[in-house]
Amino acid sequence: MLVKDLAALLGCSWEGDGEGELHDVASLEDAGPDTLSFVSNARAAKQAATSPAGCLLVPLNFENPEKRTLIRVANPRSAMAHAITRLMPRVRMQPGVHPTAVLGPGVSIEQGVYIGPLASIGAGTRIGTGASIGAGAVIGDFVHIGDRSTIHPRVTIYNNVTLGREVVIHSGAVIGADGFGYIFENGAYENFPQIGRVSIGDKVEIGANCCVDRAALGVTSIGEGTKLDNMVHVGHNCQIGRHVVVAAQTGFSGGVVVEDYAVIGGQVGIGDKARIESHAVLGSGSGVLTSKVVRAGQVMWGTPARPLKEHLEQLATLSRLTKKRKAAGGRG
Repeated sequence: MLVKDLAALLGCSWEGDGEGELHDVASLEDAGPDTLSFVSNARAAKQAATSPAGCLLVPLNFENPEKRTLIRVANPRSAMAHAITRLMPRVRMQPGVHPTAVLGPGVSIEQGVYIGPLASIGAGTRIGTGASIGAGAVIGDFVHIGDRSTIHPRVTIYNNVTLGREVVIHSGAVIGADGFGYIFENGAYENFPQIGRVSIGDKVEIGANCCVDRAALGVTSIGEGTKLDNMVHVGHNCQIGRHVVVAAQTGFSGGVVVEDYAVIGGQVGIGDKARIESHAVLGSGSGVLTSKVVRAGQVMWGTPARPLKEHLEQLATLSRLTKKRKAAGGRG
């Protein structure tokens, strides 16, 4: 693709050699003369001076004394994401059902669907237009997979799960397994039947080896546009809102509610029936106690999670006390 053509697609202005050809994308240090890269901060701007990249996506106020070939954009990182989809489009699997795939009775397959080797599709399941089911995936009975969704190899989806359009589920994820529900009776734990279901909205992405449990009764739901990193656990009856982002190794206990646009860091633990309100932020490693309410827009950190300012003040106090104790020779 020519520099000037990419600029036109991005709706932005270019400088330098508009006829330069771009064949690849890379970081500043790994770029070559036919490569596109981007500058997102002051440190990257310094690196750009010595980068051999053929074209740079840069902020609007970027100084260009070397007269480099560049495209000025409002948000270089976002523009880079759009450019990658043009320069390096993902290869879509050719539609068709592999002869080793197993289809149950009453399966409905719309146009343009790919079903890979050794995939298993249960009875009454519907697979929407342009969806892709990877090798070895196991899809249960009466599952609905929305249009253009991608189920990567070796995903397991239990019965009665609904996926919206353009959902992406990565390898090893398990959707719809029983929640962790038991009753203690006569000195032993007995299973509380988990007969609910899972509903996942449009454009949700679920990372590798995530687990989303079905509800005991009712629905475990994940809203439109939400993104789960690898190894996230969503317990039974959780209600995760729209456009929530959750980093790796976070766990939601049963009945947790997370409202729209919340941001949750890695290795966060959230207790039963806690509520995280809209636009709240939980820092990595935080612990939210059972039934705790994190108010809208709050930034919380620590265990138990508390407002960031309070958390930092407590850390500073602890540091001062430690220094005083050491200065006193370690006496209690």
